[in-house]
Amino acid sequence: MRIAITGSIATDHLMTFPGRFRDQLVPDSLAEVSLSFLADDLEVRHGGVAANIAYGLGRLGLTPLLVGSAGRDFAEQRALLEAAGVDTSAVRVSATRHTARFVCTTDLDQNQIATFYAGAMAEAAEIDLPDVVRQAAGVDFVLVGPDDPDAMLRHAEACRRLGVRFAADPSQQLARMKPEQALEMLDGASYLFSNAYEQDLLLQRTGLTADDVLRRVGTWVVTQGPRGVRILSATGPALDVPAVCVGHVVDPTGAGDAFRAGFLAGLALGSSEAEAARLGCTMAAFALESTGSQDYPASPETIGRRAATTYGAPSVPTLLTRAVPR
Repeated sequence: MRIAITGSIATDHLMTFPGRFRDQLVPDSLAEVSLSFLADDLEVRHGGVAANIAYGLGRLGLTPLLVGSAGRDFAEQRALLEAAGVDTSAVRVSATRHTARFVCTTDLDQNQIATFYAGAMAEAAEIDLPDVVRQAAGVDFVLVGPDDPDAMLRHAEACRRLGVRFAADPSQQLARMKPEQALEMLDGASYLFSNAYEQDLLLQRTGLTADDVLRRVGTWVVTQGPRGVRILSATGPALDVPAVCVGHVVDPTGAGDAFRAGFLAGLALGSSEAEAARLGCTMAAFALESTGSQDYPASPETIGRRAATTYGAPSVPTLLTRAVPR
Protein backbone atom coordinates (compact mmCIF):
# COMPACT_ATOMS: atom_id res chain seq x y z
CA MET A 1 0.00 0.00 0.00
CA ARG A 2 1.53 3.33 -1.10
CA ILE A 3 0.94 5.99 1.57
CA ALA A 4 1.18 9.75 1.07
CA ILE A 5 1.58 11.93 4.15
CA THR A 6 0.49 15.54 3.78
CA GLY A 7 1.09 18.22 6.39
CA SER A 8 3.71 20.31 8.10
CA ILE A 9 7.46 20.18 7.67
CA ALA A 10 9.25 22.17 10.36
CA THR A 11 12.26 22.88 12.51
CA ASP A 12 11.62 22.20 16.22
CA HIS A 13 13.04 24.40 18.98
CA LEU A 14 12.53 22.31 22.13
CA MET A 15 13.03 23.76 25.62
CA THR A 16 12.66 22.36 29.14
CA PHE A 17 11.19 24.25 32.10
CA PRO A 18 12.27 22.72 35.47
CA GLY A 19 8.94 23.43 37.13
CA ARG A 20 5.21 23.00 36.55
CA PHE A 21 3.13 25.35 34.44
CA ARG A 22 0.15 24.87 36.72
CA ASP A 23 2.05 26.35 39.68
CA GLN A 24 2.46 29.62 37.77
CA LEU A 25 -1.21 30.05 36.89
CA VAL A 26 -3.45 32.29 39.04
CA PRO A 27 -7.04 31.04 38.59
CA ASP A 28 -8.60 34.47 39.09
CA SER A 29 -6.27 36.13 36.56
CA LEU A 30 -6.42 33.79 33.58
CA ALA A 31 -7.96 36.52 31.45
CA GLU A 32 -4.75 38.54 31.78
CA VAL A 33 -1.94 36.01 31.59
CA SER A 34 1.60 37.38 31.31
CA LEU A 35 4.20 34.69 31.91
CA SER A 36 7.78 33.94 30.97
CA PHE A 37 9.43 30.57 31.68
CA LEU A 38 13.20 30.37 32.08
CA ALA A 39 14.24 27.20 30.26
CA ASP A 40 17.24 25.05 31.16
CA ASP A 41 17.80 23.32 27.82
CA LEU A 42 17.39 24.03 24.12
CA GLU A 43 17.44 21.41 21.38
CA VAL A 44 17.00 22.36 17.72
CA ARG A 45 15.77 19.39 15.71
CA HIS A 46 14.00 18.55 12.46
CA GLY A 47 10.25 18.14 12.84
CA GLY A 48 6.81 18.81 11.39
CA VAL A 49 3.91 16.37 11.74
CA ALA A 50 4.03 15.06 8.17
CA ALA A 51 7.82 14.74 8.19
CA ASN A 52 7.71 12.97 11.57
CA ILE A 53 5.14 10.42 10.42
CA ALA A 54 6.96 9.84 7.16
CA TYR A 55 10.21 9.29 9.08
CA GLY A 56 8.55 6.63 11.26
CA LEU A 57 7.13 4.84 8.24
CA GLY A 58 10.57 4.88 6.66
CA ARG A 59 12.09 3.36 9.81
CA LEU A 60 9.65 0.49 9.42
CA GLY A 61 10.78 -0.22 5.88
CA LEU A 62 8.03 1.52 3.94
CA THR A 63 8.62 4.26 1.36
CA PRO A 64 6.08 6.98 2.18
CA LEU A 65 5.53 9.96 -0.08
CA LEU A 66 5.94 13.22 1.85
CA VAL A 67 3.69 16.03 0.58
CA GLY A 68 4.21 19.49 2.06
CA SER A 69 5.79 22.90 1.66
CA ALA A 70 9.26 23.64 3.03
CA GLY A 71 11.72 26.51 2.81
CA ARG A 72 15.05 27.09 1.14
CA ASP A 73 16.69 25.63 4.26
CA PHE A 74 15.14 22.18 3.67
CA ALA A 75 18.21 20.54 2.08
CA GLU A 76 19.62 18.99 5.26
CA GLN A 77 16.27 17.64 6.43
CA ARG A 78 15.56 16.31 2.94
CA ALA A 79 18.80 14.32 2.96
CA LEU A 80 18.09 12.83 6.40
CA LEU A 81 14.51 11.88 5.48
CA GLU A 82 15.61 10.27 2.23
CA ALA A 83 18.24 8.29 4.13
CA ALA A 84 15.40 6.97 6.31
CA GLY A 85 13.49 5.83 3.22
CA VAL A 86 11.15 8.79 2.65
CA ASP A 87 10.27 9.89 -0.87
CA THR A 88 10.56 13.72 -0.78
CA SER A 89 9.96 14.32 -4.49
CA ALA A 90 6.54 15.88 -3.79
CA VAL A 91 7.84 18.48 -1.31
CA ARG A 92 7.31 22.02 -2.57
CA VAL A 93 10.26 24.30 -1.78
CA SER A 94 9.39 27.98 -1.32
CA ALA A 95 11.47 30.54 -3.18
CA THR A 96 11.10 33.16 -0.45
CA ARG A 97 10.22 31.64 2.95
CA HIS A 98 11.98 29.56 5.54
CA THR A 99 10.71 26.19 6.75
CA ALA A 100 8.08 26.44 9.47
CA ARG A 101 9.19 26.78 13.12
CA PHE A 102 7.78 24.94 16.14
CA VAL A 103 8.85 26.51 19.46
CA CYS A 104 7.85 24.35 22.42
CA THR A 105 8.48 24.36 26.19
CA THR A 106 7.87 21.22 28.26
CA ASP A 107 7.44 21.18 32.06
CA LEU A 108 8.12 18.46 34.65
CA ASP A 109 4.67 16.90 34.07
CA GLN A 110 5.29 16.67 30.31
CA ASN A 111 2.76 19.44 29.69
CA GLN A 112 3.68 21.63 26.76
CA ILE A 113 3.16 25.22 25.66
CA ALA A 114 4.04 25.81 22.04
CA THR A 115 3.87 28.34 19.23
CA PHE A 116 3.98 27.42 15.55
CA TYR A 117 5.14 29.81 12.83
CA ALA A 118 3.90 28.71 9.41
CA GLY A 119 6.66 30.09 7.18
CA ALA A 120 6.73 28.11 3.93
CA MET A 121 3.78 26.01 5.11
CA ALA A 122 1.56 28.99 4.21
CA GLU A 123 2.14 28.02 0.56
CA ALA A 124 0.95 24.43 0.97
CA ALA A 125 -2.44 25.23 -0.58
CA GLU A 126 -0.60 25.69 -3.88
CA ILE A 127 0.19 21.96 -3.95
CA ASP A 128 -2.01 20.08 -6.44
CA LEU A 129 -2.59 16.70 -4.78
CA PRO A 130 -4.19 15.07 -7.86
CA ASP A 131 -1.11 16.02 -9.86
CA VAL A 132 1.12 14.60 -7.10
CA VAL A 133 -0.83 11.33 -7.19
CA ARG A 134 -0.48 11.12 -10.98
CA GLN A 135 3.25 11.77 -10.89
CA ALA A 136 3.67 9.15 -8.14
CA ALA A 137 1.97 6.60 -10.43
CA GLY A 138 -0.76 6.08 -7.88
CA VAL A 139 -1.34 6.42 -4.15
CA ASP A 140 -3.51 4.03 -2.13
CA PHE A 141 -3.95 6.00 1.08
CA VAL A 142 -3.43 9.60 2.17
CA LEU A 143 -3.04 11.03 5.65
CA VAL A 144 -4.24 14.64 5.63
CA GLY A 145 -2.28 16.08 8.54
CA PRO A 146 -2.08 19.51 10.18
CA ASP A 147 -1.02 22.04 7.58
CA ASP A 148 -2.20 25.32 6.15
CA PRO A 149 -5.99 25.04 6.75
CA ASP A 150 -6.85 25.72 3.11
CA ALA A 151 -4.42 23.01 2.04
CA MET A 152 -6.00 20.53 4.45
CA LEU A 153 -9.45 21.15 3.01
CA ARG A 154 -8.18 20.94 -0.57
CA HIS A 155 -6.33 17.68 0.09
CA ALA A 156 -9.37 16.07 1.75
CA GLU A 157 -11.61 17.14 -1.13
CA ALA A 158 -9.06 15.83 -3.64
CA CYS A 159 -9.09 12.43 -1.93
CA ARG A 160 -12.88 12.30 -2.09
CA ARG A 161 -12.84 13.32 -5.75
CA LEU A 162 -10.11 10.79 -6.64
CA GLY A 163 -11.74 8.00 -4.63
CA VAL A 164 -8.57 7.56 -2.54
CA ARG A 165 -9.01 6.44 1.08
CA PHE A 166 -7.75 8.99 3.56
CA ALA A 167 -7.27 9.71 7.25
CA ALA A 168 -8.13 13.11 8.71
CA ASP A 169 -5.67 14.36 11.32
CA PRO A 170 -6.44 18.02 12.12
CA SER A 171 -4.52 17.87 15.44
CA GLN A 172 -3.08 21.26 16.41
CA GLN A 173 -4.95 23.06 13.66
CA LEU A 174 -8.27 22.49 15.42
CA ALA A 175 -7.49 25.68 17.34
CA ARG A 176 -7.22 27.61 14.04
CA MET A 177 -9.99 26.00 11.98
CA LYS A 178 -13.61 27.04 12.10
CA PRO A 179 -16.02 24.29 13.21
CA GLU A 180 -17.47 23.98 9.72
CA GLN A 181 -13.97 23.61 8.27
CA ALA A 182 -13.13 20.79 10.68
CA LEU A 183 -16.33 18.96 9.76
CA GLU A 184 -15.70 19.46 6.05
CA MET A 185 -12.22 17.99 6.43
CA LEU A 186 -13.26 14.80 8.16
CA ASP A 187 -16.31 13.98 6.01
CA GLY A 188 -15.74 10.64 4.32
CA ALA A 189 -12.44 9.88 6.07
CA SER A 190 -11.69 6.23 6.74
CA TYR A 191 -9.87 7.24 9.93
CA LEU A 192 -9.86 10.27 12.20
CA PHE A 193 -6.83 10.75 14.46
CA SER A 194 -6.77 12.90 17.60
CA ASN A 195 -5.51 12.88 21.15
CA ALA A 196 -7.96 12.91 24.06
CA TYR A 197 -7.85 16.68 24.47
CA GLU A 198 -8.41 17.25 20.77
CA GLN A 199 -11.32 14.82 20.91
CA ASP A 200 -13.01 16.94 23.57
CA LEU A 201 -12.16 20.15 21.70
CA LEU A 202 -13.64 18.87 18.45
CA LEU A 203 -16.88 17.83 20.16
CA GLN A 204 -17.10 21.11 22.07
CA ARG A 205 -16.48 23.32 19.06
CA THR A 206 -18.81 21.47 16.67
CA GLY A 207 -21.55 20.62 19.17
CA LEU A 208 -21.53 17.03 17.91
CA THR A 209 -21.47 13.80 19.90
CA ALA A 210 -18.93 11.04 19.29
CA ASP A 211 -21.67 9.06 17.52
CA ASP A 212 -22.32 12.05 15.24
CA VAL A 213 -18.65 12.15 14.31
CA LEU A 214 -18.59 8.41 13.67
CA ARG A 215 -21.42 8.82 11.19
CA ARG A 216 -19.01 10.98 9.18
CA VAL A 217 -15.85 8.84 9.55
CA GLY A 218 -15.29 5.12 9.71
CA THR A 219 -12.98 4.87 12.71
CA TRP A 220 -11.79 7.38 15.33
CA VAL A 221 -8.35 6.65 16.80
CA VAL A 222 -7.82 8.56 20.06
CA THR A 223 -4.38 8.54 21.70
CA GLN A 224 -4.48 8.90 25.49
CA GLY A 225 -0.84 9.26 26.53
CA PRO A 226 0.18 6.74 29.23
CA ARG A 227 -3.32 5.20 29.07
CA GLY A 228 -2.70 3.98 25.55
CA VAL A 229 -5.18 4.36 22.71
CA ARG A 230 -8.93 3.95 22.25
CA ILE A 231 -10.33 3.05 18.83
CA LEU A 232 -13.95 4.04 18.27
CA SER A 233 -15.89 2.47 15.41
CA ALA A 234 -19.22 3.22 13.80
CA THR A 235 -19.85 -0.51 13.40
CA GLY A 236 -18.65 -2.13 16.65
CA PRO A 237 -17.54 -1.70 20.25
CA ALA A 238 -14.62 0.48 21.29
CA LEU A 239 -11.19 -1.16 21.39
CA ASP A 240 -8.65 -0.22 24.07
CA VAL A 241 -4.93 -0.92 23.64
CA PRO A 242 -2.59 -0.18 26.59
CA ALA A 243 0.54 1.89 26.16
CA VAL A 244 4.05 0.47 26.18
CA CYS A 245 5.79 1.14 29.48
CA VAL A 246 8.43 3.86 29.24
CA GLY A 247 11.15 3.99 31.86
CA HIS A 248 12.07 7.66 31.42
CA VAL A 249 10.32 10.19 29.21
CA VAL A 250 12.95 12.38 27.59
CA ASP A 251 10.64 14.46 25.39
CA PRO A 252 6.98 13.91 24.42
CA THR A 253 7.28 15.90 21.19
CA GLY A 254 6.45 13.70 18.21
CA ALA A 255 5.18 10.69 20.17
CA GLY A 256 1.74 11.01 18.60
CA ASP A 257 3.31 11.20 15.17
CA ALA A 258 5.34 8.06 15.86
CA PHE A 259 2.12 6.31 16.92
CA ARG A 260 0.48 7.29 13.63
CA ALA A 261 3.46 5.96 11.70
CA GLY A 262 3.24 2.60 13.45
CA PHE A 263 -0.53 2.39 13.08
CA LEU A 264 -0.44 3.23 9.36
CA ALA A 265 2.44 0.82 8.79
CA GLY A 266 0.41 -1.91 10.46
CA LEU A 267 -2.53 -1.26 8.16
CA ALA A 268 -0.23 -1.16 5.12
CA LEU A 269 1.24 -4.55 6.10
CA GLY A 270 -2.21 -6.10 6.42
CA SER A 271 -2.66 -6.14 10.19
CA SER A 272 -5.81 -5.80 12.26
CA GLU A 273 -6.51 -2.46 13.92
CA ALA A 274 -5.53 -3.96 17.30
CA GLU A 275 -2.16 -5.08 15.92
CA ALA A 276 -1.66 -1.73 14.23
CA ALA A 277 -2.37 0.08 17.51
CA ARG A 278 0.16 -2.10 19.37
CA LEU A 279 2.74 -1.28 16.73
CA GLY A 280 1.88 2.41 17.03
CA CYS A 281 2.18 2.38 20.83
CA THR A 282 5.57 0.70 20.55
CA MET A 283 6.80 3.33 18.10
CA ALA A 284 5.54 6.07 20.44
CA ALA A 285 7.59 4.61 23.31
CA PHE A 286 10.79 4.87 21.25
CA ALA A 287 9.96 8.50 20.43
CA LEU A 288 9.25 9.35 24.08
CA GLU A 289 12.68 8.07 25.08
CA SER A 290 14.51 10.30 22.59
CA THR A 291 14.96 14.02 22.01
CA GLY A 292 13.73 15.02 18.60
CA SER A 293 10.96 13.59 16.45
CA GLN A 294 13.22 12.23 13.71
CA ASP A 295 16.07 10.85 15.77
CA TYR A 296 14.79 7.82 17.66
CA PRO A 297 16.69 4.60 16.98
CA ALA A 298 14.13 2.01 15.94
CA SER A 299 14.11 -0.83 13.44
CA PRO A 300 11.59 -3.58 12.67
CA GLU A 301 13.65 -5.97 14.80
CA THR A 302 13.91 -3.77 17.91
CA ILE A 303 10.29 -2.67 17.63
CA GLY A 304 9.14 -6.25 17.25
CA ARG A 305 11.04 -7.43 20.32
CA ARG A 306 9.67 -4.63 22.48
CA ALA A 307 6.10 -5.16 21.29
CA ALA A 308 6.37 -8.87 22.09
CA THR A 309 7.69 -8.08 25.57
CA THR A 310 4.83 -5.67 26.26
CA TYR A 311 1.86 -7.43 24.72
CA GLY A 312 2.93 -11.05 24.81
CA ALA A 313 1.41 -11.42 21.36
CA PRO A 314 3.38 -12.75 18.40
CA SER A 315 1.22 -10.91 15.87
CA VAL A 316 3.20 -7.66 15.85
CA PRO A 317 6.67 -9.24 15.54
CA THR A 318 5.33 -11.57 12.84
CA LEU A 319 3.88 -8.58 11.05
CA LEU A 320 7.22 -6.79 11.09
CA THR A 321 8.96 -9.63 9.28
CA ARG A 322 7.21 -8.26 6.20
CA ALA A 323 8.93 -4.90 6.62
CA VAL A 324 12.26 -4.30 4.95
CA PRO A 325 14.79 -2.82 7.40
CA ARG A 326 16.87 0.10 6.15
